[in-house]
Amino acid sequence: MDKYKRLFHKSKRSFRRRLPPIQSGDRIDYRNISLISRFISQQGKILSRRVNRLTLKQQRLITIAIKQARILSLLPFRNNEKLFKMKRTQSAVRTNGLRTRKKKK
Repeated sequence: MDKYKRLFHKSKRSFRRRLPPIQSGDRIDYRNISLISRFISQQGKILSRRVNRLTLKQQRLITIAIKQARILSLLPFRNNEKLFKMKRTQSAVRTNGLRTRKKKK
């Protein structure tokens, strides 16, 4: 009797169909930077297939397009704007400190 009840028991998860991130008209190409940039993290890494909600074939094409765009300098290999700014300010402080020391001698 318990087995019958379990068979007809509905799952508590609600299934919501999500729209695919790549529309049928979109072409996956290294020149389509607006499309490619959606699948890159803030650090410049390629997001996983699970995060992107892509099919295996689409993920492969996106990865190839991103790599081609990086080689052709359409996309950066890494995006370290924050890290670059931090290093720049630290180096400016260091050089100013060294200059003042040299002037005192």
